Order: sequence, then structure tokens, then C-alpha cells
Amino acid sequence: MKLLDALLMSFQAILGNKLRSVLTLVGIVAGVASIIAVMTAISVMQVTMEQEMSVLGAQVFQLQKWPAGGFSTPEERRAAMTWPPFTLEHANAIREQVETVDLVGAEIWDFGYAVEYAGESTNENISICGGTPEYPPNNTHYVGLGRNLSPMDIKSARKVAIIGFAIGQRLFPFVDPIGKTIRMDGYKYQVIGVFDEKKSAFGGNFDNYVLIPVTTYLKSYGMIDPRGFSRSVNITVRAKRPELIRDAQAETRQVVRRMRGVKPNEPDNFDVYSSESMIQEFNAMTQGVKAAAFVIGIIALVVAGIGIMNIMLVSVTERTKEIGIRKSLGAKPRNILSQFLLEAVILCNIGGVIGIAVGFGLGNVMTLFTEFENNVPLEWAAIGILFCSAVGIGFGMLPAIRASRLHPIDALRFE
Repeated sequence: MKLLDALLMSFQAILGNKLRSVLTLVGIVAGVASIIAVMTAISVMQVTMEQEMSVLGAQVFQLQKWPAGGFSTPEERRAAMTWPPFTLEHANAIREQVETVDLVGAEIWDFGYAVEYAGESTNENISICGGTPEYPPNNTHYVGLGRNLSPMDIKSARKVAIIGFAIGQRLFPFVDPIGKTIRMDGYKYQVIGVFDEKKSAFGGNFDNYVLIPVTTYLKSYGMIDPRGFSRSVNITVRAKRPELIRDAQAETRQVVRRMRGVKPNEPDNFDVYSSESMIQEFNAMTQGVKAAAFVIGIIALVVAGIGIMNIMLVSVTERTKEIGIRKSLGAKPRNILSQFLLEAVILCNIGGVIGIAVGFGLGNVMTLFTEFENNVPLEWAAIGILFCSAVGIGFGMLPAIRASRLHPIDALRFE
């Protein structure tokens, strides 16, 4: 029997029992859709998270006092509290002593400020960053209007500022902000630039901050915060070439450990991270969710497979006389086996295709209400089809074998 004939007969059998086929498909659709929906949702978040976490350039890493990934235990937090802060001297030492880097920036952040101009004011959700001219290239957030900070701004501690795009839209909707004077926390700053727009899918403050010279920040606020704690500088370091980033991290770590008096057998008392390391941490966090969804989906498919096996056994019983007629006309056992096996596989894959479509739709629902981008992980569609085929073969084998072993005389007598 030709494959095309077997396919036609399988489709006729499936269409001839529409209600039974639909009920059989429900389990397959549910199992596949649950896997695909979760994997699609994670892929949507993963793609967006990777874009958000890629704030630092491909050649850039950052040193800071506090671990970027937070603390796993209270002990880790207590240990980090004893770590000394970073200062501008650390940044200068890296700039002078590490030969594999070309840009070394320094940043100090504070939060919860309002910016005022001509009687208008923003909400008190503005971040202030004391930074250096390396801030835009190291953080991939460039000045779209006006100019960047200059070495003279840093040296003279000038009262100048580069404002975020959202601040510019709020305070200067119809005028050029360059040269205007804004007020923030009682201090006046001349606007010299406006950053390009940089939206965040998670509602971040990429467009709601003000960059001023780090020396101006320290002159105004000092190295001790209002709670009496020492402020710590975040240091961004760019390797000369992407392939040098590992060497640059190793050399930088050596310089910093020596300055901070860390002994060879002691762990670092600071954190070094890059966009790549943050992305790897996020991906590791999602592995558990993926595994759980996969297990739940497999269980659903196994249950659906048992249902398919029972339905196919009933089908064999109902079509016993048909099997007897086909065998009496010369059909071989392998022809009967391949027909029933093909029916099970086709039925599973129809459910798989529907489940994949439903899963992709459910997984992308969040993109309708957020800034997340649509994503369709086609590799999981292929995995879904393969699993449906495996379920069809695995659970369709018993009914197919039973049908192929029927004796033609006994089958013709069956009522």
C-alpha cells in the first residue's frame, strides 16, 4: 500500500469520527499549548531582559561595592557591609595601570529628586548621577542634543547637566533646553545636553535621570550620605577590544585587590559584572521554570496519549470487519499496522499544530499590554511536533499491533 493511500485512509477515518477525534485532540492541545505558552512567555521576557541588561557595552564591565545580583544569604549581606567603598582614586589607578582598557568611567547615583524649570516641576522620581565623560559610551546611552561632559567640566566641577529625554519633554516641550538653567535639590545647573530616548519595558528610569560631573556631585553632597554611610563610586571599564575583556577584568581585579589590601587567599571584597554575566544569571533563574513547564506538559501529553490509545483500541474493535475484508483482499499485517499507527500520529500532530498556535498566542499576550516585543521560539514548535509524533507512535503501537494480528476469518465473523 502506498503512503499516499495510507494517508488518505487515515484522514477519512479521523473525519469519519469527528466527535471522537475532537475529544482525543483536547488532551494533546492542552499538553502542547501549556509547554509552548510557558516557553514563549519566557522567550519574550528573555529577549527583552537581554536587551535591558545590555546597558553596558559588549566590551564594558563594572566594578561596584554591592553585588549586582543581590544577596543569597544574610551572611553575605553582613560581609558586604564591611567592604570598603570605591573612590575616584580606584578609577584613576585602573586608568593609569591597566593597559588593556581605554575608557574608565566613575558614577555615583542617588534617587528621589525633582527637577524644576520656570515654575514647572517633575515628580520626585528623578535619579541624579555624578559621572564622567565616559558615561555615554560605557552605558550605551548617548547624547542626542547638545554635548557630552568634558574633562574641563570634571576638573572645574562645573554646574552643568545632561538631562534625560523624558525630563526634556516634560520641562521643555516647545523650547530648546540647551543653555537653560534648571534647579534640582536647591542647586542650579545649566543644561548642556539631552540624552536620546531609551525606553524600558519594565518601567525603568532610563529617561528620568540627570547626569552632572562627578566632582560637582561630590562638592555638593560629599562622600558621606545623610544616613552617615560612605558613598561608593561605581567604576565602568571598557576593554580596547571585545576579545580582551577577560584579560582586562583579570588585570583590573589585580590592581583593585592590591589597592584594597586583599590577600592572595582571600575572596574579592567587591563585585565585577558585565552584561553577559547578568544575562547568564537571568537565564539560569529561568531554567527551573522551563523544567517545571516541560514536566507538566509531558505529563499532560502522557495522559492524552493514554486517551488516544483507548480511542484507537475502540476504533480497532469497531473496524474489525473492515480489517478482515482488507486482509482477505491481500492486505499484509504491516499494511494494517502502518495505517493505524499513521492515524495515531496524524491525530497527535493535528493536536500538536493547534496546541503550538494556541501556545504562541497565549505566550505573547503580555506584549499587548507592555513594551515587550513579540517572540516566536520556532525551536519549541519543532520540539512540540517531535513529541507529538513520539506520543502517537508510542501510544498508537498497541492498537496498531492488535489490528495487524487479527485473523481475517475471525475478523469477518465479528458482529
